[in-house]
Amino acid sequence: MKMNHRILLTLTLLTTLTLLKPPTTVAFTKGRLATVLSIDGGGVRGIIPGTILAFLESKLQELDGPDARIADYFDVVAGTSTGGLITAMITAPNKDNRPLYAAKDIPNFYLDNSPKVFPASDRNNLAKSLNNVFGGPKYDGKYLASLVKRLLGNVTIDRTLTDVVIPAFDIKRLQPVIFSKTDAKANVTKNALLSDVCLSTTAAPTFLPPHYFETRDAQGGVRTFDMVDGGVAANNPTLVAITHISKHLLTGEFQLVDMKPMESSKLLVLSLGTGMAKNEEKYTASKASKWGLLGWMFNNGATPLIDMFSYASYDMVDIHVSTLFQSLHSDKNYLRIQVYILYRIMILITI
Repeated sequence: MKMNHRILLTLTLLTTLTLLKPPTTVAFTKGRLATVLSIDGGGVRGIIPGTILAFLESKLQELDGPDARIADYFDVVAGTSTGGLITAMITAPNKDNRPLYAAKDIPNFYLDNSPKVFPASDRNNLAKSLNNVFGGPKYDGKYLASLVKRLLGNVTIDRTLTDVVIPAFDIKRLQPVIFSKTDAKANVTKNALLSDVCLSTTAAPTFLPPHYFETRDAQGGVRTFDMVDGGVAANNPTLVAITHISKHLLTGEFQLVDMKPMESSKLLVLSLGTGMAKNEEKYTASKASKWGLLGWMFNNGATPLIDMFSYASYDMVDIHVSTLFQSLHSDKNYLRIQVYILYRIMILITI
């Protein structure tokens, strides 16, 4: 589907949102649909969904006024890796209990900070290149850590302005950890600082160091987290968000909409990708047949094995979710927006 058609569909979707979900300044009423925004992982390519959200928010403001924000229209905002960072930016409260960032600020945030988070490496420095392969992550993560902590301060995940779902992966327990506002309210050990959640979900293996943090229960007991990027488990968090709603419908904790678990006719889902290489620009069997272990991990500035796992995650989730909605005759309730770009350009805008 061409991008202009997708934009028209999205505008139709968000016009529906304005009818179903008036801004939070209006007195609460139970909605007719549960609304979900999902944002993929993808490093600096987060500027792509950021730009889409800026456009969408501007259209919502034309309908509902300049104070309208993305978080006002979605019951659940899910994000993995860079998508988790965007999720925090548009749902964390400022001093006036409104979103910390307007969507229009996201593209400039990436343009201003990406060169500092992911500084260009010296390709002619053999020692540095060998260190990247054998001696640690490509980037030290110090600027990202200081930036995220400065922006989010002591805000915990239970204070987000709408429910959020942010996946990460615990390498000590070898299992995914899903952080959400709903779970944080029910389990104090899951009520982490939003900055720790963001640094966990963005800790891409080989690119950034794992993130360690602790929380405490009511008796002072410590729970430890040894975390890496949520993309290890769910680079496209759409299905995680849908199952999150179903889980909490079963427990009675999701009461915004009268619906049953997996009742797709009562779900309105907008899923944003971070860009994919055009099919003809990806790897070939003839080239890959010459790769050894290092070739699969690092090849001409790219990371083939990581790319393949990431793209498989994007597409498989889209296949599952679109099939679910189609099989239940609710295909108009699910919109996936993915931008296809030349592989050479993709390499330039990938961490």
